[in-house]
Amino acid sequence: MPELPEVETIRRDLDGSVTGLKIKSLVFESDKEIKNKKDHFNDVLIGNKFKEIKRVGKLLIFELDNPYFLLIHLKMTGQLIFCSKNKFIAGGHSLEKGSLVEDVGGDLPNRYTRVIFNFINGDKLFFNDLRRFGYLKLVKKEELEEIISKYGIEPLKVDFTLENLKKVLKNRKASIKSILLNQNLISGIGNIYNDEILFKAGIEPERPANKIKTKEMGKIISSANKIIKKAIKNRGTTFSDYTDGQGRKGNFSNFLKVYGREGEKCKRCSGIIKKIKVANRGTYFCPKCQK
Repeated sequence: MPELPEVETIRRDLDGSVTGLKIKSLVFESDKEIKNKKDHFNDVLIGNKFKEIKRVGKLLIFELDNPYFLLIHLKMTGQLIFCSKNKFIAGGHSLEKGSLVEDVGGDLPNRYTRVIFNFINGDKLFFNDLRRFGYLKLVKKEELEEIISKYGIEPLKVDFTLENLKKVLKNRKASIKSILLNQNLISGIGNIYNDEILFKAGIEPERPANKIKTKEMGKIISSANKIIKKAIKNRGTTFSDYTDGQGRKGNFSNFLKVYGREGEKCKRCSGIIKKIKVANRGTYFCPKCQK
């Protein structure tokens, strides 16, 4: 699943490409991903244009040239693919290995295509999704504000403070890893960056959240900000499944310290990286470095 750095990379790349383009028509290959009625989707979007693309956590927010906002969440395997005569921009989950087009799911449209935005100048934006957990939803400002209010504090934003983290962790007996994964408490962090943040902070992922000391909370904040910032700069992390908004692989994987390194030596203490399951997720950590 694309996490905060990957989704932010997609947002930045698409914001300069689809904004200002008038929508000519919509093609629905599937209606499962649409959280509104198709007629309503057509009425709101056709003849409209995207003014700006914003983001909260892993949620993309397309501001329209009317009172509506289009929300797009890629979830596990969603893709946004923009095609014009001179530009090919793909972001999200790649489905196959090989050429650039194959990396983002093959010929377009294909069997994974769910929605197609046709712009009046001939450009197209495809929403593809293999596992079909992603969604598109039209909302007005009031509903958008309600949705945003349910997201937790976020790395690199002004609300990501020691005081707020103390409030999040207070009296919570769940593991610190599960708290960092909970988007209602802390938004944008997924499994990969979770493990990297806790390693950098020197905290064992199964530690109860209410046992984290103030000094350690400060390390979590500092570690999260540094790692997320660096991941955005390097356009995200890639294994076999992520391609950014320029159709390029993210390369933060070159900087991973623990994730995916089970059985290898710790780069800090030469201990052995261990893999366990925490919060039902595969979790990598160093038993010597993380207490």
